Amino acid sequence: MTALNVLIVVTAVVVLIALRGLVLARSRGSVLCCLRRVPGKRSWRVGVARYAKDQLNWIPLIGLLPRPRHVIVRRGLVVSGRRRVGSGEFFGFIEGVTALECRNGPDAFEIAMGYRALTGFVAWLESAPPSAYLDVA
Repeated sequence: MTALNVLIVVTAVVVLIALRGLVLARSRGSVLCCLRRVPGKRSWRVGVARYAKDQLNWIPLIGLLPRPRHVIVRRGLVVSGRRRVGSGEFFGFIEGVTALECRNGPDAFEIAMGYRALTGFVAWLESAPPSAYLDVA
């Protein structure tokens, strides 16, 4: 009987995590994107980016907590380069994904997204107030 209870609990947790990911991906103002820290060249992590007034909140797609794991502040954000992501770099990437090399204060990271999401990201950067310091490559 305990094995059946464990199986039910594990199944419920998996369903809740999948449902959380679906709700995050489908919510208004959210775009799917991947993020990775540059210094360690860690692997890409799939998540959802939500635009706020002057920041971009990145929430991992798979996880328990609904709060953002990374907050990217628009003021002082430096985009130093862009490149196409190869299919061998990450299993889940489809064709046409672009990675942006960014720095926000001491944090260096890459953010990868499709063409439409990239257009929205650049528009969000460029729509900063005149007093904001932006450096877009």
